[in-house]
Amino acid sequence: MKFREVVVTGQNQVELQTGEFDDSNLSPNEVLIDTEYTFISSGTELANYTGKEPKVFQKGAWCAYPWRSGYANVGIVREVGVNVNRATPGDRVFTYGRHASTVRYFQDRLIAPVPESIDPAVVAASRMAGVAMTAIIVAEININPCVIVFGLGLVGNLASQMFQIQGCRVIGVDPVAARRELAKRCGIADTVGGDADAVQVQIQELTNGRLGNITVDAVGHSGVVMQALRATANHGQLVILGSPRVSVTGDLTELLSDTHLRWITIRGALEWCVPMYPEIGNRPSQYSKQQTIFGWIEREQLDVESLISHRLKPEHIKEAYDGLLNEPNLYTGVVLDWTAN
Repeated sequence: MKFREVVVTGQNQVELQTGEFDDSNLSPNEVLIDTEYTFISSGTELANYTGKEPKVFQKGAWCAYPWRSGYANVGIVREVGVNVNRATPGDRVFTYGRHASTVRYFQDRLIAPVPESIDPAVVAASRMAGVAMTAIIVAEININPCVIVFGLGLVGNLASQMFQIQGCRVIGVDPVAARRELAKRCGIADTVGGDADAVQVQIQELTNGRLGNITVDAVGHSGVVMQALRATANHGQLVILGSPRVSVTGDLTELLSDTHLRWITIRGALEWCVPMYPEIGNRPSQYSKQQTIFGWIEREQLDVESLISHRLKPEHIKEAYDGLLNEPNLYTGVVLDWTAN
């Protein structure tokens, strides 16, 4: 059968291409899904699109050009292999499938049933909530902590909302006023901006000098990590939620000394370190966190829909990538609508 797919062919180059595969020989653990909606990850996808991720130039790397992008997919199951027990034909499912009109997908990766009460386009966008929730999983949340989130893009906004759901007092930090305003519309009352020194002063004022029990770098920039460290209280935690990709020149001793002298715990929060399905008891998994996210959306505790600025056809993938890259205040989140394909 023929299908259409998004392919990043080179640096700042992306196309909607036609592919073909034999759909008559599904493997025993494979699922065939007709896509309805996918969502663009402005972090990972743009890093690969622009070449900021150096592995795009390494032959054989997971994102080497040409790269078939995307990992947030909602669609209807068409067919399943003989061993598949996580989905049946006709089910609407959320998966980590790519930007393609039809995907072949193995059930050892995440397959989650989609609640009927949630717009499937919003479900696709909730993929970024899954990224953000890793900060909740790794942080030790004690009674009434103050959490400071640096970066109020999609992931930082959603992480801020989630910490509030957990009963935390949250302060959001971003130099862009539009992002701070969007965060306020999503329920984050305290936001600050300005240069690093101005932000530090505002945080000290808002916390009466106590700083943050938990700070989160949701940007993925080593310079922001240093800024977050300054805002972390003694015995506090610094969570690295964004993936650092850009080299920053600095004094490593400053980071290590402050961490050592003030008993700061630095926690990595890469979501791929969380297992796909529960392994022991009720420990966190990709599946359980997605079910939690769906519950928060259904109960209107988590606002994902406000972060979707555009719903575009796949033919407009170049516009989507360039908009997210060059006009991030206008293109806050982009859903690709495959329903007419």
